[in-house]
Amino acid sequence: MPDERDAIESQVPEQTQGLRLIKPSHVATGFPAIVRSIKSALSQESVATMARTWTHINQDDGFDCPSCAWADPEGHRARFEFCENGAKAMADSATSARLTPEIFAAHSVEEFSRWSDYALNALGRITQPMVIRAGSKHYTPIGWDEAFTIVGEQLRSLRSPNEAVLYTSGKAVNESAFVFQLFARAFGTNNLPDCSNMCHESSGLALTRTLGIGKSTITLEDLESADCIVEIGHNPGTNHPRMLTSLQIAKKRGAKMIAVNPMAEVSLFRFAHPQKPWQWLGNGTALADLYLQVRINGDIALVKGFIKALFELEDAAPGTVLDRGFIEHYTSGFDALEQSIRSCSWESIVAGSGIALPEIRQAASMLAASERTVVCWCMGLTQHHNGVENIQEMVNLLLLRGNMGRKGAGALCIRGHSNVQGDRTMGIWEKMDDGFLDRLRDEFSFEPPRAHGLDTIGAIHAMADGRAGAFISLGGNFLSSTPDTPTVARGLSNMKLNVHIVTKLNRAHLFSGGTTLLLPCLTRTERDVQASGPQITSVENTVCKVSRSEGRMAPISTEVRSEIAIICGMAKATIGNRLAIDWDGMTGNYDVVRDAISHVVPGAEEYNTRVRDGDGFYLPVPPKERIFKTDTGKAKFTVNPMSPIALEQGQLLMTTVRSHDQFNTVIYGLEDKYRGIKGGRRVIFMNVDDMNARGLANKTLVDITSHFRGQDRTLERFQAIEHPIARGCTATYFPEGNALVPLDSVARGSCQPASKSVVISVVRSANQKVTNEALDEHTRTIS
Repeated sequence: MPDERDAIESQVPEQTQGLRLIKPSHVATGFPAIVRSIKSALSQESVATMARTWTHINQDDGFDCPSCAWADPEGHRARFEFCENGAKAMADSATSARLTPEIFAAHSVEEFSRWSDYALNALGRITQPMVIRAGSKHYTPIGWDEAFTIVGEQLRSLRSPNEAVLYTSGKAVNESAFVFQLFARAFGTNNLPDCSNMCHESSGLALTRTLGIGKSTITLEDLESADCIVEIGHNPGTNHPRMLTSLQIAKKRGAKMIAVNPMAEVSLFRFAHPQKPWQWLGNGTALADLYLQVRINGDIALVKGFIKALFELEDAAPGTVLDRGFIEHYTSGFDALEQSIRSCSWESIVAGSGIALPEIRQAASMLAASERTVVCWCMGLTQHHNGVENIQEMVNLLLLRGNMGRKGAGALCIRGHSNVQGDRTMGIWEKMDDGFLDRLRDEFSFEPPRAHGLDTIGAIHAMADGRAGAFISLGGNFLSSTPDTPTVARGLSNMKLNVHIVTKLNRAHLFSGGTTLLLPCLTRTERDVQASGPQITSVENTVCKVSRSEGRMAPISTEVRSEIAIICGMAKATIGNRLAIDWDGMTGNYDVVRDAISHVVPGAEEYNTRVRDGDGFYLPVPPKERIFKTDTGKAKFTVNPMSPIALEQGQLLMTTVRSHDQFNTVIYGLEDKYRGIKGGRRVIFMNVDDMNARGLANKTLVDITSHFRGQDRTLERFQAIEHPIARGCTATYFPEGNALVPLDSVARGSCQPASKSVVISVVRSANQKVTNEALDEHTRTIS
């Protein structure tokens, strides 16, 4: 079996001779996005399949995009309502490549461990259930009934239900997520870690503390009608490209845009709509009116600067800047905030943010002139030790001018995976409130466990320390999406049982101590026919709207099953007749699941009717109505101290980022057109002054070591690449850089991995030799 070193895909050396620096695109999307979308689709599917998927994605009679969670336009849809990333996700799902038992027989898991994530994904869809048992080197086929029997026997053999960990990926639809949490709690555990633990746990906690709900407070139309938009801690062109259309609409209506990012990302500056040919020529639409290249983890200092400058403007013209009526009627904590801000020196703000005072004041003047402001953020704010405080400071900024519960104003927490927010709404959380658990009890006639379960970091510790014995994953790539990769591999290898509900092979499937099952499921693009006929499912997007999804393509194999059928099959084999839960009824008709959701989930009443009505419905978000269900009954100002990371001589800060050719852990290709990289991913982006100080040139091989509480982690032979990133800051690709992220380096309060502010040192590799071996991607060996 592979060992922990094999878990680090980035220890597989890139073909350094193949990595090339290309001219970066200077405009986001445009006509080249169409060309790349078609090329990606036709490399994996037929013209007919491409046409069917392209005309049904994000349409009322089709399926939801399996990529990001961006909202669909209200009342109108483009004929092709998706982006380049969506096209790649569809092609990846609808690929003609098949990972058959014959391929599994030809390659051991140890061999697979030497392949890159890109190569593993390119093997295609798994066609039938597979198993690998203790001591075996190969996956072999297994029948569904036997697989379910193994799950039931292994789970019942645990000393406690709390030795089981049930993880959820954001790709799971609402119905699957609801049934999965029901299975976990009926079995007797709240161990329900999910990918939200790693992306927006800080947002959820901060927004709940300050506004009373951990979700965005705006609609798509609010964003498009804003006077000023603050884009902070995210890169729309790579991570959620359809957002660029809304930004373009806002700009044409006269909105101002402030972009804040350590990296000068192309999509913050210019965008050409790929479906509007007249925009293909020239430089597209200018987006950012002001770009502030903040230092990594300098966001609180910067926003404190905005607020301090707003106070100065209010002092100069009392009653013209702050919304005193809103503050007095709807908020608490203002006096403490004001005292804290006024006591902050400009010197500490400038030093902490890396932004000059005139630029801070320019931004504040733009905010003061705006009657309707939206602040948008993603993981660039949440994945820090002070991630919760980062979001709370954004809320402070919005509350000062009453930008909450007003058209064109509010907080936009940009969710990543397509249904990560819906999964949490459905009960995928290790500490759901008693109200939810009471309603679950009343609906299904059993007493759910009340003790809080394990989040993702807690689950990894339990798995690695021997306190867990079974791991079940509803989608996702647990190994590659989490920090401290070797520790996660050790945890998976400790399990008596690993179960992965999957579509494709990934690195997490290669580490097994006892029995590991791969249970292949349908994708959203595929027809789902059960006993009662064709089924629909549903998802919740980033602005809290629920919509239906219905696959249109034929399943890839008669041996793949729906997520709900698999979950209910495992539950029935595990729980049996101990509880009066109709697992077969839920499998046969998803309306049964939605009826239960309507009784358990607040705001989901009459779910079956409303999800079929037009283009869906919004779940309640009280702050939209200026209702704040906090402990004070008001929106809360908070005092958030600047807590800069102390660096020793020669140390830098590292963030992890996606390339343009990937979505989360799925690698579609080896080109990052916006950053000028082609043919490899084993790179570290650095400021030119930091490179010069270390005697490095472009493509110099370097070793990267992270430092945390006396622990060092090293990745060798990355190529240093000059990039317009803030001085003292660096970036590596996710998931290659994950092995450098310490498991216990987390955000205070939310326990979210601090993957965006890792302390590192960079030194020139001893061996600068570039290999001349022309090895295929999938046959590269570990150095």
